[in-house]
Amino acid sequence: QTTSSTLKGAIQLGIGYTVGNLSSKPERDVLMQDFYVVESIFFPSEGSNLTPAHHYADFRFKTYAPVAFRYFRELFGIRPDDYLYSLCNEPLIELSNPGASGSLFYVTSDDEFIIKTVMHKEAEFLQKLLPGYYMNLNQNPRTLLPKFYGLYCVQSGGKNIRVVVMNNILPRVVKMHLKFDLKGSTYKRRASKKEKEKSSPTYKDLDFIQDMPEGLMLDADTFSALVKTLQRDCLVLESFKIMDYSLLLGVHNIDQQERERQSEGAHSTSDEKRPVGQKALYSTAMESIQGGAARGESIDTDDTMGGIPAVNGKGERLLLHVGIIDILQSYRFIKKLEHTWKALVHDGDTVSVHRPSFYAERFFKFMTNTVFRKNSSLKSSPSKKGRSALLAVKTVGPTAAFSASQLPSEKDETQYDLRAARSYPTLDDEGRPDLLPCTPPSFEEATTASIATTLSSTSLSVPERSPSE
Repeated sequence: QTTSSTLKGAIQLGIGYTVGNLSSKPERDVLMQDFYVVESIFFPSEGSNLTPAHHYADFRFKTYAPVAFRYFRELFGIRPDDYLYSLCNEPLIELSNPGASGSLFYVTSDDEFIIKTVMHKEAEFLQKLLPGYYMNLNQNPRTLLPKFYGLYCVQSGGKNIRVVVMNNILPRVVKMHLKFDLKGSTYKRRASKKEKEKSSPTYKDLDFIQDMPEGLMLDADTFSALVKTLQRDCLVLESFKIMDYSLLLGVHNIDQQERERQSEGAHSTSDEKRPVGQKALYSTAMESIQGGAARGESIDTDDTMGGIPAVNGKGERLLLHVGIIDILQSYRFIKKLEHTWKALVHDGDTVSVHRPSFYAERFFKFMTNTVFRKNSSLKSSPSKKGRSALLAVKTVGPTAAFSASQLPSEKDETQYDLRAARSYPTLDDEGRPDLLPCTPPSFEEATTASIATTLSSTSLSVPERSPSE
């Protein structure tokens, strides 16, 4: 109910103050207590000796875990002055609400950040998530999970409005010809009639299966990098008992764009200003899946704008922008269902543990078997038999190729699943049984003490000990 301009103004004033204030403090390591700090500053409209005068109602601005978030921003190469410039220099642009959550979304004018209003429970959940999120990012900054850059609260007139600053997955400078919100579930997962009438509708799983039965074809290296990243992210979400998240997928069709340009007349193409890519590290889809750069090559994102190159069933060239979204929602969702499950199953515990793993498994299978496919013709891959051959493909990063004895000998070669993927030992782990426990830790342990072990940076595999060991 707070008018949008008031909220935007308050957010910009508050962030300007806290980030400026923080930069005067010396850098230091993040400590456990930093995750629980909340700083609060009052902004009276007439101004004070700390805050400028403004023409909104008096408000109080709270910053959660400022030191921890400063560390996250640094990890992604976002300098304080760039952060301030993006968020506070130009007016924020309100997006017509893309989600069903009822949240407000703002994007910075340089396309770098999204600001989203979140509910009290989600903000609380993010705070609880921070220590584990920190450990995971430290070991693996390349992820499709949301990149959280700040959590704030504007208190005004007895209302609390909490906002989170995140990376922007779909840059506005790139036209998205198709948008999908995919969960790997097919129950009622179709875009509504109202949604389809929008100028840029967001389609769902059933629409994808219907419109793109061949899926999106990627070359072998990119496919294996994407599978690895999704696998790791799904296991992380599962260890936090998170579910109900989605993969946001924006498809830019290069060939369609060229046809549109030609039909409009080619006169305008040469003098168009080249769009500027995103600045934050690991923020583009291509960087997030560790393609190229992990092998020491520089990723040339000028022509792809950071999108992942792919081909559709018609052979048209595409650029994909992807990210996992809505990882804070599940908390409410689980709490709602908890008593229902407990009524159905006497042992409530088994349910809450199996639920997120079931969700992660289904999500991962849908993405790696239905949405993304390995295209053997794009690059000569070692085997054209099936997608499970991707395990023979040179893996990205420090891990070496798998030896032939470790290749799966499944009957159905097209299926690729989370658990199986997890149980292939990489060469790095062999002979080091001390690196990881032989049995995966319980989820309770994984969420607390063993996060560091479970989210090992080289791989999430659990090495199976040979009898000789």
